[in-house]
Amino acid sequence: MTLRAVVKGVGHYLPERVVPNSEFEARIDTSDEWIRSRTGIERRHIVAEGQTTTDIAARAARAALADAGLTVADIDALIVATSTPDLTFPSVASMVQGELGMEQGFAFDVQAVCAGFIFALTNADGLIRSGQANRVLVIGAETFSRLMDWEDRTTSVLFGDGAGALVLEGAEGERGILASDLHSDGRFRDLLYVDGGTSTGTTGHLKMQGREIFRHAVEKLAATAHTSLEKAGLSADDVDWIVPHQANLRIISATAQRMGLPMEKVVVTVQDHGNTSAASIPLALSVGKERGQIKQGDVVVTEAIGGGLAWGSAVIRW
Repeated sequence: MTLRAVVKGVGHYLPERVVPNSEFEARIDTSDEWIRSRTGIERRHIVAEGQTTTDIAARAARAALADAGLTVADIDALIVATSTPDLTFPSVASMVQGELGMEQGFAFDVQAVCAGFIFALTNADGLIRSGQANRVLVIGAETFSRLMDWEDRTTSVLFGDGAGALVLEGAEGERGILASDLHSDGRFRDLLYVDGGTSTGTTGHLKMQGREIFRHAVEKLAATAHTSLEKAGLSADDVDWIVPHQANLRIISATAQRMGLPMEKVVVTVQDHGNTSAASIPLALSVGKERGQIKQGDVVVTEAIGGGLAWGSAVIRW
């Protein structure tokens, strides 16, 4: 039998403050209709003052552990995918480890922007397959509201804050992560970036060439999903659910169409959360399970693209 990383539990956390599109109308030249028609986004959640990425990551982690029927003492490793750490260092993962009271194992961050959760998931799969860990807690958590230029109508309306988490456990059988596929291409780094960091001494703001990102996203997301399915020995006909990065409804729809799958097989949460970057896939997985969409034995395809450019996908038998 093949050892696989099986999903044992899933959970998420969304900040209490909900910001509808109408809040932007009074501040910038935009409208609810403009935002909905171009992105599908209706509202997003924003962290409270003083609330950190570590805070929301820990809340999602506790929800996933409860869903798995496990405690933090059962976890061997903790990986956080984020582009919005509280501090330059230590890692958010190590701070979540401390917040949860996890005294064993190891913790580290993965930074691949919106594709971060796929990269973290693939790392966790490798740790389990190699025997470095048996149970891994994988978290995507972002406070992207702190990177926004709130006067820029092309970006400020797109993003939200949140966290999602999965507990993976090594087990033999047919369930688990069946295949994954990762890519990056630094030639396109100027299409999506934050103009701050150690080189500027500032946090900076998010900058994006939306039209170019859309073009790359549809092409690259469909291609990586097909590659992962081929690695798993499956085809689009075998897919029960696509759980894509929740960036833009038009990208989600175009990618599903290119894969030959109907929107009825796509878990969509972008209308309620906006783009939560590395948190969007685990958030959508948790919500999809909560809604009763994703069930044990289902074949789930996840895919994402983010700054770098970095992109990838994974196929999971739930």
